[in-house]
Amino acid sequence: MTDPMHPLLATGGAVALLLWLVLKLRMTPFLALLVTTLIAALAAGMPPMQAIESVKVGMGGTLGFIAVIVGLGSIFGALLQASGGIEALAALFIRGSGIKRLPWLMGFLGVIVAIPVFFDVGLIILAPIIFALAARLKTAPVQLAIPLLAGLATAHAFVPPTPGPMAVADLLRADIGWVALFGALAGIPAMIVAGPLWAGMLDRLGWLPVHKQDSAPNDAPHVTGTASDARKALLVIIMPLALICVATVAPLLLGDGKSSALLQFIGHPFSALLLSCGLVYMLFRPDHDEQRAKFRQVCERALEPAGAIILVTGAGGAFKQVLVDTGAGAELAGAALGLGFAPLVAGFVLALLVRVAQGSATVAMITSAGLTAPIVEAAALSPQQTALTVIAIAAGATAASHVNDSGFWLVSRYFNLSSAETLRSWTVSSTLIGVTGFLATLLLSYVIA
Repeated sequence: MTDPMHPLLATGGAVALLLWLVLKLRMTPFLALLVTTLIAALAAGMPPMQAIESVKVGMGGTLGFIAVIVGLGSIFGALLQASGGIEALAALFIRGSGIKRLPWLMGFLGVIVAIPVFFDVGLIILAPIIFALAARLKTAPVQLAIPLLAGLATAHAFVPPTPGPMAVADLLRADIGWVALFGALAGIPAMIVAGPLWAGMLDRLGWLPVHKQDSAPNDAPHVTGTASDARKALLVIIMPLALICVATVAPLLLGDGKSSALLQFIGHPFSALLLSCGLVYMLFRPDHDEQRAKFRQVCERALEPAGAIILVTGAGGAFKQVLVDTGAGAELAGAALGLGFAPLVAGFVLALLVRVAQGSATVAMITSAGLTAPIVEAAALSPQQTALTVIAIAAGATAASHVNDSGFWLVSRYFNLSSAETLRSWTVSSTLIGVTGFLATLLLSYVIA
């Protein structure tokens, strides 16, 4: 490896191979990432057994954190869903609301719901409510769906403890508390622009598919749950975020004493999510043995989809480690900084390119985080700037949901939209999320500089 560009060229070829394996061969992202990681290591001149060791170190180091987070987060969301807490929260949001307020309420509902549950799960739970409300108010379901989808996508990408920002934060060694704070500050404007404002623009442009009412029920929304249940659900959703943020500011306010150490322990994502799971069970604990058994089954089933996310994230950690061990990361960082690319810009652009090419937001976030991590390290960013880079990557990975994204077809199928209608509604909305979120990170970066 006498040529310093050799590892960088090998990495570039590996990324191209990754896209080919995913797009042309339809290989599962975990296998594709693992194959390209090993090929990148060998092509860069790394001895075979050293390449294997690099993959082990990278995958083990990443999964030591993210596996616990994804597992606890999946159980947390499943318990909240099974308890009826999310439906109660939805009922509280829509009770007595008119057409003008509903798009805004649906957007904020999406943000809150996507913190404990995955994007597709939130959509499946709330889609019947959208149809029923649209039928009652005699409006197109898309007018309410777009704000909800924008809220779900924004929180899923920007706000921990959802897996995407947690995984990117781990790869970039960012402070989770700062990521949560900046994710909310960038995500709320992004949701507003891509949700209620864009839905209103669709209405004014006459682009709402008003003929799509045939699949909607003709009765009122079938949502149950008391206001007390809704308040409980809101409490347990906000609690882990609050604990994580308190742990971040504790050293700044209390120094390094015992009180600060205790708050940091309680506010660590492991502890925060574990406490949240316990609180959900206590507040919504079933009275009968049969219902308790159902809760146990829900916890077990919740871990099944978590496995795919854990493996993809681990493979992303292995890819990052190979970049470091082969020297490709240092070369990439030097080239990016030499061309004047700030880590914020590099992270956003790389994530956007991978997202457009292969569709999966998760793969885009993990791949671009691995490529951006050496740039962040070389630039010696502050904790705040590193957290903003996490949000910039999330923004790029969220934009431009189109025909190679499974989420595109999920939206199309659930709301009975043609491809053209989905492109001009949901694809534009997801792009507005990414662009607005990125502009917000640039503004925040300027403010804290």
